[in-house]
Amino acid sequence: MGAIIPVISQELGCHPRQVQAAVDLLDDGATVPFIARYRKEATGGLDDIQLRHLAQRLVYLRELEERRAAVLASIDEQGKLSDELRADLEAAETKQRLEDLYLPFKPKRRTKAQIAREAGLEPLADALLADRTQVPEQQAAAYVDVGKGVADVSAALEGARQILMERFAEDAELAGQLRERLWEVGILVSRVIAGKEAEGAKFSDYFDYAEPIAKVPSHRALALFRGRNQGILALELLAGEGEDPDAAFRGRIAQCFGIREQGLAGDTWLIETVRKTWRIKLMTRLDLDLKHRLLEAAETEAIRVFAKNLKALLLAAPAGRLPTIGLDPGLRTGVKVAVVDATGRVVDTATLYPHVPKNQWDASIAALAKLAAAHGVKLISIGNGTASRETDKLARELIRRHPELGLQSLVVSEAGASVYSASEYASRELPELDVSLRGAVSIARRLQDPLAELVKIEPKAIGVGQYQHDVNQSGLARTLDAVVEDCVNAVGVDLNTASAPLLTQVSGLTQTLAENVVRFREDQGAFRSRAQLKKVPRLGEKTFQQCAGFLRINDGDEPLDGSAVHPEAYPVVRRILKEVGRDIRALIGDRATLSGLQPARFADERFGEPTVRDIIAELEKPGRDPRPEFKAASFMEGVETLSDLRPGMVLEGAVTNVTNFGAFVDIGVHQDGLVHISRLADRFVKDPYEVVSTGQLVKVKVLDVDLPRKRVSLSMRLDDVPEGEGQGGAGRAGASSGVGAGRSGGGQRGAVEAGRRGGGGSGAGPVGAGGSGRSGSKSKSGSEESALADGAMAEAFAKARRR
Repeated sequence: MGAIIPVISQELGCHPRQVQAAVDLLDDGATVPFIARYRKEATGGLDDIQLRHLAQRLVYLRELEERRAAVLASIDEQGKLSDELRADLEAAETKQRLEDLYLPFKPKRRTKAQIAREAGLEPLADALLADRTQVPEQQAAAYVDVGKGVADVSAALEGARQILMERFAEDAELAGQLRERLWEVGILVSRVIAGKEAEGAKFSDYFDYAEPIAKVPSHRALALFRGRNQGILALELLAGEGEDPDAAFRGRIAQCFGIREQGLAGDTWLIETVRKTWRIKLMTRLDLDLKHRLLEAAETEAIRVFAKNLKALLLAAPAGRLPTIGLDPGLRTGVKVAVVDATGRVVDTATLYPHVPKNQWDASIAALAKLAAAHGVKLISIGNGTASRETDKLARELIRRHPELGLQSLVVSEAGASVYSASEYASRELPELDVSLRGAVSIARRLQDPLAELVKIEPKAIGVGQYQHDVNQSGLARTLDAVVEDCVNAVGVDLNTASAPLLTQVSGLTQTLAENVVRFREDQGAFRSRAQLKKVPRLGEKTFQQCAGFLRINDGDEPLDGSAVHPEAYPVVRRILKEVGRDIRALIGDRATLSGLQPARFADERFGEPTVRDIIAELEKPGRDPRPEFKAASFMEGVETLSDLRPGMVLEGAVTNVTNFGAFVDIGVHQDGLVHISRLADRFVKDPYEVVSTGQLVKVKVLDVDLPRKRVSLSMRLDDVPEGEGQGGAGRAGASSGVGAGRSGGGQRGAVEAGRRGGGGSGAGPVGAGGSGRSGSKSKSGSEESALADGAMAEAFAKARRR
C-alpha cells in the first residue's frame, strides 16, 4: 500500500493524505457518492470523478502489488533473485513491464531452448556470440553427442540458436523498446477470408483495409475484432511500410547484442539468428501484445462512450408527477394503452386498433378521451417503435378534438421496454398485467421520471451503447453500475414512492435491503421520518449513515428529511436556527437570510466550512433536482417516413446516441439519421460530446437520403449543401466512389495513406454500433447491424466530401 498512495496522488494532483483518507473510507465500505458529498473534510474535497478514478486505479495497483509479490517469491525460490533484478521488479509500474521482467524466470513447458541446455549446448551458444571469428560448424563439432540427442553439427547449431533466440526475445528492456516502436509504426491490415465475402458483407469496408495501429479509432477496432471473431476477417500486423519494414527491428536486436555484418566467419549465422528471433519469437509475441492493447483501448473508449450516453439518458428531464397515458404503438397487434396516476400506479389498460388492418380511428380517439377524462390525464407518452408516427398523429387528433382535456403528447424512446416487460421484476411488480401491456406502463412512467423507470432495465438493454456486446462484459457492468449509482444519488430518491430497483442503487442499500424497505413501507405505511429507516429489518447504523442523505421524505415530520442535508449534520442546522432566530420551515428557501450567513461561524471539528456551505446551499433550494427543465422535440408535420424526407429540409430532432464518429438523431421517421462528427459544428470537433449529448434537442439539415438502404445523412451546420448540390453533379455517385478509396487500385498502401489523411473508405464506419435504427419491428433499440451500416455509409459520405 505504501507505493500505491503516492502513485494515485500524483495522478490526481492531490496530497497523499487525501488519497489515504479516500482509500480508508472505501475499504470501510463507504460508496463513492457518500464520500464525495458527505466526507469532503476527510478527502479535501475530492469529487466523484476523481474518486471513481481513484477506486479504479486502487484495484489495478493492488493487483499489481499482489502479482509483484508472487513474482518476487517465484524468482527467489529459484535462487535467481539478484539485487539488481529485485530493484527492477519493484520499480515496474505496469503489469506488462512486470511480466517482461519475469518472462525469463517464468516456469514454462520444456522449450527447444531448454532441451538444448539440457543437452549441454549453452556453452556453444555463448562461444558463438562472444567470438564471431570462429567458424560455427567447426565449434559445433565438439558438441555432437548422439546420447544427448545432438545427432550432428546441424543439430548442435540449431540448439545453440534456440538458446540465443530465447535469450534475445526475453530481454525485458529490448522487448519493451520494440513493443513501443512497433506501436508507433505498425500497420494493422485486414483481409477477407476466401469464400466469406457474401456471409460477411457487412464487413466489406474491411475486406482490404490498412491503417496505422496507433491511429485505429475504437469503433473501427471493435468492428475489426468482431469480423475476426466471426471468421470473416484475417488481421495482420506489419512492422511498418516499405520493402523491408522488419529491417529496423532486426537491426535493434543486433545492436543490443553487439551483432553486425563485418565479414567475420560467424556473422552470417548470428544475423540469421537475429532474423528468426524477430519473426518467430518477438514479432509473434508483440503482435499479440499490441492487438490486445488496441482491443483494451477500444473497449475502454466504447465503455466510456456508453457511460456518457447512459448518464445523459438517466439524467434526462422528467415531465413530472402527472397522470399519464402510455401508448405502445403497433399495427396488426394494436396499440397497447396503460394509464398511470401521478405516482406511476397503473389505474387502467386497454388495447386499441386505430391503424391498419382494422382502422378503428374514431373509436380509438373516443376511448382515449374517455380514459383521459376519467383519470385526469395530462400527458400522453408514445413509444418510438413501429407505428409511432401514426400513433403520434392519433394523439394529436385527440388533442385537437378534445381541447378541454388539456393534454400534451410526446414521443419517448422505448428502448428496453420489451426487456422490462418480460423481466422477473415486471412479473412481480405487475403480475395482473399481460406482458404486452407492461411495455405501455414503462413508456408512461419513463416520461414521468426517466431515471426511476430506466433503473429497472439492465443498462445494456437501453440501446445507447457502441459495440456493447463486443467489450469486456465485467468491465462494462462495473462502469455502468457506477454511472447508475452516481445518477440516482445525485438526484436523490423519494423514500415513499421509490421501487426496489431504484432503492437498490442508493448508496449502501443492497437488493435485499431495498426489498425490506419496500416491504416495511407496505406493512407500516409511508415513512414519516428518515429515523424510521433504522426499524427496517437488517438496516443497521452503518447502512443508515450511507443511505439516509440520499433518501427524501416530503411532507414528513422533519422538514430537513426532504433535503440532501444528512441527519448527522442536523445539529449544524440547529446552530444556524439559533443564530438567526428562525423556525426551520421559515428559513428554508429564504435566500436573503441564508446568503448573509458566514459558514465559518458554524463549522466545528467534525463539519468544516465545505460541509456548512453545502448545507446552506441546500437550505436555499432543498431537494433541488440537477436535471434540466423538461422539453420535447417537435417533429415536422407531414414528415413521417423516410420517403417524406428531402435533401435540404431543416428539422428538429432529439439525439438518441452519441458515438466517437458522430451522433444519431431521431427526426420522427422511424430511422435515426447520422450527423457525422465533421458536421456537428463549424469548427474542428475532437469529441462529439463537446457539442451534443443523448436526449439533447437539435436542429439538423437533411443532406442525403438513401431509401433502399434506409440511411439518412444529416448536418447540424445548417448552411451545409445537400448531396448533389453545387458539386458539379457528382451527387451520390461521387460520394459513393469515395467509399471505396483505399480499397480499389491503391490497395493496402492506398488505404494507409487515406487513413492518415483522415479519409479512406475502407474502415470508414462501424459494424454494429447499435442504437440508431428503429425501422422494422419491436426490437426497441433497432437493428444493430443496420445501425452500424448507417454509420459506415454516412461517415464515408462525409469523408469523401472532405477529400
